[in-house]
Amino acid sequence: MSGLAQIVDSLESKLEKLALKLDRLQQENRELQNGMARSEAVAKKQNEEMALLKQQNESLKMANSLLGSDDNKRETKLKINSLIREIDYCIAQLSD
Repeated sequence: MSGLAQIVDSLESKLEKLALKLDRLQQENRELQNGMARSEAVAKKQNEEMALLKQQNESLKMANSLLGSDDNKRETKLKINSLIREIDYCIAQLSD
């Protein structure tokens, strides 16, 4: 009977160790999931900031081209011609 008691004690000991390991792994899993959620939030915020900065950059490029900076003379001329065509189109629509 003592052999059976030893087997049962051994199984109980192993089950306790497994339960502790399971708890530890579940806690680690929760921490990793929380870290992943924080990382995803940071990435989303950075993507939004990047999109905003791209939009601001395009606006600044447009403003520079409209102001006639030396770097963008060709773009400025094209933009002015485009605006003139749009104005002419609007005038034509109003005169009809």
